[in-house]
Amino acid sequence: MLERGKKRVLTGDRPTGRLHLGHWVGSLSSRVRLQDEYECFFIVADLHALTTRPQKADIAEIPGHIREMVLDYLAAGIDPARSTIFVQSAVPQTSELALLCGMLVSLPRLERIPSIKEMAEAAHLDVLPFGLVGYPVLQAADILLPRAHLVPVGRDNVPHIEVAREIARRFNGLYGDGAPVFPEPEALVNDGPVLPGIYGQQKMSKSLDNAIFLSDDEKTVNERVRQMFTDPNRVRADIPGTVEGNPVFVYHDLFNPDTAEVDNLKRRYREGTVGDVEVKRKLATALNAFLQPMRQRRAELAGRPGLVDEVLAAGNERMRAVARDTLERVHEAMGVDYFR
Repeated sequence: MLERGKKRVLTGDRPTGRLHLGHWVGSLSSRVRLQDEYECFFIVADLHALTTRPQKADIAEIPGHIREMVLDYLAAGIDPARSTIFVQSAVPQTSELALLCGMLVSLPRLERIPSIKEMAEAAHLDVLPFGLVGYPVLQAADILLPRAHLVPVGRDNVPHIEVAREIARRFNGLYGDGAPVFPEPEALVNDGPVLPGIYGQQKMSKSLDNAIFLSDDEKTVNERVRQMFTDPNRVRADIPGTVEGNPVFVYHDLFNPDTAEVDNLKRRYREGTVGDVEVKRKLATALNAFLQPMRQRRAELAGRPGLVDEVLAAGNERMRAVARDTLERVHEAMGVDYFR
């Protein structure tokens, strides 16, 4: 059972498949911690996935992606007994609230959000679909439906949360009568490092094939680490190298708990007395030690038929109950509860 009286958190992911180390650094590790302090709602945002990939073949892949992602959630430490994991499309009230939210924001306001055009360019779209322009409105509905107080996001997504705040403020001003229906959600900004992909420069991404997944086996991790970029100006092991910004050392700092070993490798790398092979080998050892408990838990969970379906069924029902309560408050506040 969820504890009452706690502030609520809403966050989640589009179901695009297995999660990688970038997800862990960027959000997943903090979500595991947030469960201790907040009533957490983790949304599997399948409707958002349709904004850039509406083809039937893409939709057919979503159920499998959802199962893989939820297994990663559970293996990483998200506890469905303490948190609500639910599928966006399984909560019909989402669509109604998104429609009502859309009445409270202008098109020019949405078009000013930088990430919308960036998403269109990334998806190679010549024109902006209505669903993509309205992405922040649907996102606002996701946040307001559980009446969330906090939304963990990267800094580039803060403008989306501001739209949700504006919609909540406008709704409360129009219909609240001194008793706000929605809290104004606050962005809980992750200012931690962005994990680079194994080839440097760009952040880790499945679509760029530069990722190490949380479920990768030891052999795959070793192979991916061997492919990692280091200092491009260092052509021999006896040439002093640069540590700052070097992807291999970024990973060492984040995932190798042996700080003495890391400091020693950095010193020797700067001096030109250690080669990339040794630095990478020790990184692979550290990464595999970090991932092994998650891999083991994931294998155990995957061996329990129907587990993911049970977790989602319980989470969907829990979220639908919260959503019904929210919509009842919305209908009453707006005065649109006639003939119901």
